[in-house]
Amino acid sequence: MTLATTTTENHQALSTARPAHAKPPGPQRRWWGLPLLRDMKADYLGFTGGLQQAYGDISYMHVGNEHAYDLFTPELAREALVDNADALIRWQRGIEIFEQVFGQSVLVTEGATWQRQRRMLQPAFSPKRVAGYAALMRDAALDALDQAVPAGQAQGLVAMDALWTKVAMDVIMRTLFTSRASRDARDAAEATQVLSEAAIREMFWPMTLPDWLPLPGKAKKRRALKALRGLVGRHIAARRAEAADMPRDDLLAHLLALRDESTGAALSPDEVFDQCMVSFQAGHETSATALLWWSRLMAEHPTIAQRAREEVDALLGTREPGAEDLPALPWLTATLKEAMRLYPPIAAVMTRRTTREITLGGWTIPSGAMLRITPWVLQRDARAFDEPTQFRPERFLPDAPPPPRGAWMPFGSGPRVCIGQHFAMLEMTLVAALLLQRYTLALPPGVGPVEPVMNVTLRPRNGVQLVLQRRVP
Repeated sequence: MTLATTTTENHQALSTARPAHAKPPGPQRRWWGLPLLRDMKADYLGFTGGLQQAYGDISYMHVGNEHAYDLFTPELAREALVDNADALIRWQRGIEIFEQVFGQSVLVTEGATWQRQRRMLQPAFSPKRVAGYAALMRDAALDALDQAVPAGQAQGLVAMDALWTKVAMDVIMRTLFTSRASRDARDAAEATQVLSEAAIREMFWPMTLPDWLPLPGKAKKRRALKALRGLVGRHIAARRAEAADMPRDDLLAHLLALRDESTGAALSPDEVFDQCMVSFQAGHETSATALLWWSRLMAEHPTIAQRAREEVDALLGTREPGAEDLPALPWLTATLKEAMRLYPPIAAVMTRRTTREITLGGWTIPSGAMLRITPWVLQRDARAFDEPTQFRPERFLPDAPPPPRGAWMPFGSGPRVCIGQHFAMLEMTLVAALLLQRYTLALPPGVGPVEPVMNVTLRPRNGVQLVLQRRVP
């Protein structure tokens, strides 16, 4: 019997016996719930995992004036994000924070504006369109990977954080602007980390104080926003100044050419800027983070890595991979998916607000309630994944039983599933294959367990250093 089946039967059995306004179990409210907020801020992933262990599949807490429900099964997550999508908006406080960076982009907007933007943007991120970026992705990765170990050396100790950021940054610069990553792009990559840390801090406060105040972190945030906006703004201005007879085939060109099918209207200049900001920041940060965890796991599990190398060698030899090769690399793809299961780049902050009363798992959820879904917890549930803390890529092979729908959601779920998921999977698979063609990976002597730290993305504390050894051709 599957987890989804069991959960559904439990929902049906409980819903008839439960009073209409009963609340799920949850932690006791003391001092307006401020101790809960403190514990959540100190260790969000540990806190939410503890809620599941203590209270089961759904828990309730009252913090300040918020009535929050944590959902801990794939069935509940899909019931919320898919079945009741029309009754949900994103948590307003989170959107206020993201709006500071992304403006009125598809990541931020709601309702008719979001529907229009999503409809217009979708063709630019279709699998067929994304496949056209494969050569740009490959060229960007080759430059960085071939220089990862200095010429003439058989091996080197490599800071993988910097390597993957460089690769992902060059990929997004080439696909978005047909430009290689320069010094200002690297400054913008560093700015992304500053803004990620600032965002997670601010989410635990009811409002954001003005950035001009002389408070700790405000100056860094101002510089980060200036660097990021300056980079994107300069590229858009340069493109608009180009002659009409200089056609481009990058993502910016597609954004400028988009027209609404129903009205014929283009994206406004502000919308183009905001979409570029989202594409730039999300397009390099999440991929770099996923590849960072993947490379660490592959170094920890040499047998799994060897199987991936053999698959790559058998298919490609010394030929460089293309988009058409992805279906023939099932084990490599499975290692990437399993890495994102264990360490989802967006591990939490999937938060929604109900706009009307709904029912989840037999519980009545009032209008205005907060719903929290934490992929970190869902993807480590032993009911969905045997030995959930173990790195077992075979879970994601084509002939393996699929996990319950909603148990694996590194790209989200429902109507707001990540629009760039095909882009990300193509990029990561091509880059991973290129790395395995060139190097073997190993942990340095004496390296201990890695500790995840959650900002907006989930990063390893103190980074990751690996020994990369050149493979003999």
